[in-house]
Amino acid sequence: MNQHLSLRGGRPLSGHVSVGGAKNAATKMMIASLLTDEPVVLDNCPEIADVEITTELIQNLGTTVNRNGGSLHLHTPKITGTTARRKTRTNRISILALSPLLHRAGEAELPGVGGDVIGPRPVNFHIEALRQMGAVIDEVDGGYKAKSKGLHGTSLALAYPSVGATESIILAAVLAKGRTHLENAAVEPEIVDLVKFLQRMGAIIEFGANRTVTIDGVSRLHGTRYSVLPDRLEAASFGLLALATGGEITVNGANQNELMTFLNTIRRIGGDYVVGDEGITFRRSNHKLHSIELETDTYPGFATDWQQPTVVLLTQAEGLSVVHETVYEDRFGYTETLREMGAEIGVFNKCLGELPCRYHGRGERHSAVINGPTPLHAANIEIPDIRAGMAHVIAAAIAEGTSNLTGIDHLERGYEKFWYKLTAIGADFSLK
Repeated sequence: MNQHLSLRGGRPLSGHVSVGGAKNAATKMMIASLLTDEPVVLDNCPEIADVEITTELIQNLGTTVNRNGGSLHLHTPKITGTTARRKTRTNRISILALSPLLHRAGEAELPGVGGDVIGPRPVNFHIEALRQMGAVIDEVDGGYKAKSKGLHGTSLALAYPSVGATESIILAAVLAKGRTHLENAAVEPEIVDLVKFLQRMGAIIEFGANRTVTIDGVSRLHGTRYSVLPDRLEAASFGLLALATGGEITVNGANQNELMTFLNTIRRIGGDYVVGDEGITFRRSNHKLHSIELETDTYPGFATDWQQPTVVLLTQAEGLSVVHETVYEDRFGYTETLREMGAEIGVFNKCLGELPCRYHGRGERHSAVINGPTPLHAANIEIPDIRAGMAHVIAAAIAEGTSNLTGIDHLERGYEKFWYKLTAIGADFSLK
């Protein structure tokens, strides 16, 4: 926790890395394993801190957890605890344990939920959905106490296609009595992977047109073995490292299907890629990068978790780039450090984009204008969260001189064997 990273920049990074299993799928499947009393095995489960945090949570609820290489073996024959405790404020996974605990034990308790410092992410969608499905939930001491004599299906429409709320509703609906129909659901690849995992366990879940999901509740779920999809966010991060430093990185395991929007964007900027049998190779198409207009959105739009490292790349592009963040209202805090390193970035409270934005008129600083190219110089950097951390690593890799980064435990939360992979692409760094 007290380590810091010293990274000397100003050199192209090239080589091969293998992408790990998706953090945002694996941790949700670990929670979903609570729905059955039979063994579950997750293959390609990443060895990252967020998996360790989730492991601690489900162990407190009664799960036996064993790792064998890349495979995680889970078994919860009986729920032995009903309080979904979390290890740190940097993990919000505990809210998803409400549904399995209500199904298996009839009660649950959830402390206050934290998260990365990227703006409020309220749990009201989760709570109101469970209430509509028959749970009695009271707010107590900043947390929640929930009870249920059995959840039932219902019709729900989300005001916004929230990933967490969609996952919570699906976990509640698979064992609920009757049918649940959800409108305006999130359809990120990690959610689709969770649905495929639950189908293997015996669930009945169907995606319809226009973000609709229909779930027919079943009486029980059984164990299964499932391989977690590759992490598209990690794949994009290493692709951006190659483009930003002028190197060439092959990301083994990167899947074109989940990266299509990202791949189109980097080609507009002046990057290039080659899709092969084993993965995707990223490099610049020429030495000049182009400015663009970019808006984040829910899938299949440009992922908000790609935004921060992409902004770093845009500091090296010619002209004015505009980025409109529509998913989280407070996700440009990391740009202050980039400005200290020499970047020319302005952050504004206006909607500088074409997408309908729920933050319009609320005074949130959720649009950025980047003027480039600007040379970056080394700095002392405090990493605030996972994706901003990757942005800062890319900035340090571009910059002349040696940057010192603290808070590197955030990187270990989301990137498997990160230091090994930095070595594999020729980064000049040390950990102290």
